Amino acid sequence: MADSEIRIDKWLWAGRIYKTRTIATDACKKGRVTIGDDTNPVKPARTVKPGDVVHVRKSPVTYSFRVLAVTQNRLGAKLVPQYAENITPQDQYDLLEVVKISGFVDRRKGLGRPTKREGRELARFTDSYASDEGWDFDFDDVGDDE
Repeated sequence: MADSEIRIDKWLWAGRIYKTRTIATDACKKGRVTIGDDTNPVKPARTVKPGDVVHVRKSPVTYSFRVLAVTQNRLGAKLVPQYAENITPQDQYDLLEVVKISGFVDRRKGLGRPTKREGRELARFTDSYASDEGWDFDFDDVGDDE
C-alpha cells in the first residue's frame, strides 16, 4: 500500500467521522459506507486515496466527504478540513431538520419505554387499585404455592 492510500475504516476514524475505529469498521461491515458512484458497500480493508468521494449513511442522513489527504493518525478537530471536505448536499441537512422537528411523534403507542407522562398515569392507575379495600394482590407472591 502506498503512502497516498489508507484503509477506509482507518480514514473514517482518523478524520473524526466515527469516534472509534471499531465503530468505523462495523459501519463498513453493515453496508453504511460507499465510495464514489458505486452503490455497493465497501469492506473495511478497502483503500481510499485523495480525490475519492466517501458516502457515510448515519440514519437518516447520508453524508458525503471528499478525501483531500490521508493520514495514519487521528486528527485534531481543527485539522480535519485539511484532510476531508464535507460535500453533503443541502437536501440531506433539510431531512435532518425535519427529523429533529418531528421528535418522537412517530413512536407508536405502547412501544419502547414509557414516557414520564405514561409512567405517572400508570402509577396513578396502580395506586388507585391498591388503595381500594378488597384488592389485596402481591406481585411477589405469584407462583409461591407451597
